[in-house]
Amino acid sequence: MKLAKGYFGRRKNVWTVAKNAVEKALLYSYRDRRNKKRNFRALWITRINAGARQHGLSYSQFMGALKKNQIDLNRKVLADLAMNEPEAFKAIVEKVK
Repeated sequence: MKLAKGYFGRRKNVWTVAKNAVEKALLYSYRDRRNKKRNFRALWITRINAGARQHGLSYSQFMGALKKNQIDLNRKVLADLAMNEPEAFKAIVEKVK
């Protein structure tokens, strides 16, 4: 019942309804901790792709060129640079071209 605190209606004070609601919530939280990782990776890839296309490269060309030039920056850092530091991202693109 402690876990159902804050739920609406019978979900907070009727044992069987609360138990079912809490079990379902725990399943969702378990599943979505894994989905969150997928969603962030997809977001980072989208941002890197948008930044790379502004400089005439596709995402796959850009990532291939990074590997070829042995520049080890992860997608999270690259996406942050593309969004917040366009000059630094441009310098990386120019280096790999």
